[in-house]
Amino acid sequence: MSIQGNYRGFEVVVHDPGVAVVTMNEPDRLNGQTGPLKRDMTELFVQAQMDNAVRIVVVTGSGRAFCAGDDMTGRPRDYDDRDRLGTSLHWDGATSIGTWTSLKSISQSLNLAVRACDKLTIAAINGVAIQTGLSLALACDFRIASDRARLGSATLRFGLQPDEGGHALVVQLIGLAKAMDFFMRKRILEANDALEYGLVPHTQLSRTLFNYLGDPKWHKRQMTAALSW
Repeated sequence: MSIQGNYRGFEVVVHDPGVAVVTMNEPDRLNGQTGPLKRDMTELFVQAQMDNAVRIVVVTGSGRAFCAGDDMTGRPRDYDDRDRLGTSLHWDGATSIGTWTSLKSISQSLNLAVRACDKLTIAAINGVAIQTGLSLALACDFRIASDRARLGSATLRFGLQPDEGGHALVVQLIGLAKAMDFFMRKRILEANDALEYGLVPHTQLSRTLFNYLGDPKWHKRQMTAALSW
């Protein structure tokens, strides 16, 4: 069974030789994450793990954002015409224990699934990656940032801790001192600054980033890298 499809908040296309490109496709909302998106994408990574036809998973966004974090607008989404991978769960924010359970079961499970996936994962950061969008990018094995990318947590700007394990991933990547500076000063870094900090190992011009994603030679290079692990 192919994992290709148009799911709630993203679509998946599998290119030869086994590169699954996951594109968050709600640019009018800066690809903000919703509960249904997280449920479907979590299941996607589980299925990618078990699908021998998939060797690499690339995550990117459409429009000017990779993912601007959780969708805080409260506006409903129309997903009636979308495929579904995971069952919907009710977010219980009425109590502190309900919020904790919802965060653990709905939100945090996505990045745990990315980290648990043995297939090579690459975040192609085409634009803004904020809050849970940043954490998703950091959960991937590699990150390629376009020159239009901007990376930040932003949660301290409204009194919340970094999301979905993002704080631990930042410390792991750049060390405690830089992580404290990054979070406590509420930095939002452009691509070259993110490269200097160590959040991304490679930058790419925005006009060529998607050429790479659509280039069979690029897919073969990623396949070679995956097979050499």
